Amino acid sequence: MAKKVLVVDDEKLIVKGIRFSLEQDGMEVDCAYDGEEALKLATQNAYDMILLDIMLPRMDGFAVCQQIREFSNMPIVMLTAKGDDMDKILGLEYGADDYITKPFNILEVKARIKAIMRRTSAVQPKKENTKVIEAGDLKLDCESRRLFILGREVNLTAKEFDLLELLINNPNKVYGREDLLNLVWGYEYPGDVRTVDVHVRRLREKIEKNPSEPRYVHTKWGIGYYYAQN
Repeated sequence: MAKKVLVVDDEKLIVKGIRFSLEQDGMEVDCAYDGEEALKLATQNAYDMILLDIMLPRMDGFAVCQQIREFSNMPIVMLTAKGDDMDKILGLEYGADDYITKPFNILEVKARIKAIMRRTSAVQPKKENTKVIEAGDLKLDCESRRLFILGREVNLTAKEFDLLELLINNPNKVYGREDLLNLVWGYEYPGDVRTVDVHVRRLREKIEKNPSEPRYVHTKWGIGYYYAQN
């Protein structure tokens, strides 16, 4: 089945170039040129990826990302201005899985999209051994990629789920931030370790009763993070 991508940018030449390049590789591409149109399409379709610009008319990319995260975990990659670290961090805070900086080469964008899709699909085979993981009050359904706490579903982004799954499958093993960046985001990921810190903070806010005194995801100061087996 063809991968389905939503490309959102108010610069029509950029959208046209990305669309042409992805369609050449057999992907289905929908396009939106403002935030409201993007949100409408995201509610009506299941995308394998959303490529989302920050600066959009009618509703900016941060707001679109935040609202999509209320109902979906589909991967979102933000398009940010080159060198604007605040946009990158904010994008991650609002629930984006990754970011690409402008200006960019279309071939680079296509390669990054394919790499993210490979990482998303690559987690499927290893699900066969343990499809449901129960740890404390947490129940992780690895096949449907859903998390439940005391029977209540908690909505995680794709990367938050990958991060939690890795840590839970390796209890009490401390992972450095660089290690987590490589294992969860991939060795070709150009971001820095702040990406890991942002995702850990967001994950704690969702799964911990008191994020400042975590029960599950702990910090080993000066080294990294680990899941504490209770």
